[in-house]
Amino acid sequence: MAYHPLAPRWTWSFRGWNRKFSGGWSIRHISQSQKLNLVEESRSLVCVGAGYSFVEENQKELYVKSDEEAAEDLTKLLQQLFNKKQTLNQSPLFIVAESYGGKIAVKLGLSVFELVKSGKLKLHLGGVVLGDSWISPEDFVFSWGPLLKYVSRLDDNGLDLSNSLAEKIRKQIKIGDYVGATLTWMDLESLISNKSNSVDFYNFLLDSGMDPVSLTTSLEMKKQNRIKKYSSYLNGLRSLSDVKEGEEGEEGDLNTLMNGVIKKKLKIIPKDLIWGNNSNDVFAAMYAAFMKPVIEDVDELLAKGINVTIYNGQLDVICSTSGTEAWVHKLKWGGLEEFKNMERKPLYCESDKATRGFTKSYKNLHFYWILGAGHFVPVDEPCVALNMVGEITKSPQL
Repeated sequence: MAYHPLAPRWTWSFRGWNRKFSGGWSIRHISQSQKLNLVEESRSLVCVGAGYSFVEENQKELYVKSDEEAAEDLTKLLQQLFNKKQTLNQSPLFIVAESYGGKIAVKLGLSVFELVKSGKLKLHLGGVVLGDSWISPEDFVFSWGPLLKYVSRLDDNGLDLSNSLAEKIRKQIKIGDYVGATLTWMDLESLISNKSNSVDFYNFLLDSGMDPVSLTTSLEMKKQNRIKKYSSYLNGLRSLSDVKEGEEGEEGDLNTLMNGVIKKKLKIIPKDLIWGNNSNDVFAAMYAAFMKPVIEDVDELLAKGINVTIYNGQLDVICSTSGTEAWVHKLKWGGLEEFKNMERKPLYCESDKATRGFTKSYKNLHFYWILGAGHFVPVDEPCVALNMVGEITKSPQL
């Protein structure tokens, strides 16, 4: 998938089973080896310029330029995987994405549905899961000012200036000036950072750089690397289970891991190739796609009967819960009013009786509100995130 400010490390999909499995995935130190069998659709597999993938002589015209192109590449990957390895068809495929990856996941879900229907792809689509996803840029930028004013990170002056730039973005989106809207989005982020004394866009309780997945340390570096920061958000994670003490990358940061241990194990990566080195070029290629909404595509998923699950961290700014609720309320899906009238159920973790979130469902639309989490739900609330994944896939509890 494309590698840009709101693109997480990958669009990932997993297969839920009703028995014990091999392989696995971890959220912090929680093993899911008995819950999931994960198929990771890494950037390096399908999209030029992302992850380990590269082009000779820096042929930037080969980068994907739209969500549709990224979804098309991912669909080809799934055809290669599922049509050739029949054992993968024993369980449903769930397409799961966070942040900008959610836009691509929506497009991928529709593409997969059509190919399965035509018989060109042999799999059972279990659903599409959207975590703090950039589905409607307009709704999110309009949520920033009021949210940050409410939690005292902006004053009235900051709110007015924020809303003014959000209105400019609305007009640019309306006339199809998506590149201009992307540039104004950058101006809006800079304005909010200045007026809020650098609030963290991924957790409004923190200053930028305080969250555990920040890339940069100094304020100046944060400003210079605003685009690059998000796409490398897992850089700050430590104690990754894949890295043993004494190996390269013993500190556990993602760049060291991918350019050290993993690069060695793959045995086919050129020595001079740096993992994720082309992120800014990929984002530049996606300028015109970045601010395009995909609400209508979510509607189409629901209309086709595909399970759509949305989850959002309470403390997120960039893909705020209020912004997510705003675009959900714009859906034309026939079950929306019934969904809105449903009562939420509280979420807990193991024996802890503290409320960790809420959820509600109607037909094939499901929503999880995760308390205490920012943009990075699995990092901030690993227990409730793992339970949520188990519920979505109907997998047994650990």
